[in-house]
Amino acid sequence: MKKQGFTLIELMVVIVIMGILAAVAVPKLFGMIAKSKASEVGPAAGTYVKLQDAFAAERNAAGGWTLIGYTAPTSNNFTYSGTGIDADKTAELDGLSNSLGWAALNKVALNDCEASGNNACKWQVQLSEGAKGGQISYSACLSANAKPLTANFEAIGASATPCTLQ
Repeated sequence: MKKQGFTLIELMVVIVIMGILAAVAVPKLFGMIAKSKASEVGPAAGTYVKLQDAFAAERNAAGGWTLIGYTAPTSNNFTYSGTGIDADKTAELDGLSNSLGWAALNKVALNDCEASGNNACKWQVQLSEGAKGGQISYSACLSANAKPLTANFEAIGASATPCTLQ
């Protein structure tokens, strides 16, 4: 009678291979989950920048969220705020310097960013007077432990003025 089946060595080799694959795949999976959660930050900031540009072109001033028509996206991952200019006020472009226009703070853990607390990550867009009249210059800021999980966030503005978190 011929017995068929796997030997103990064959089973051990399969278990070792599965362990190696799991050790490589699980960290990659969590990194991809964090990137997918953070992918909403760039478009939300980009929408703010476009609305602020349109408002500045029409009125030669920077406006608060209500005046420019910006509504923060509903999110389980981030808290959005804009504290530099009151929601229904304007700020003259002359002398506008590093005013906070838009900010996002993570509510959930994202890789090295803890949920809230001291090690939470913060993304900001600051407004400054542009080189030409009627324009606004934008600076994208990241907290020390915030990594640009998405490429389009840092592309929002390249300013000669250093960007500092507020």
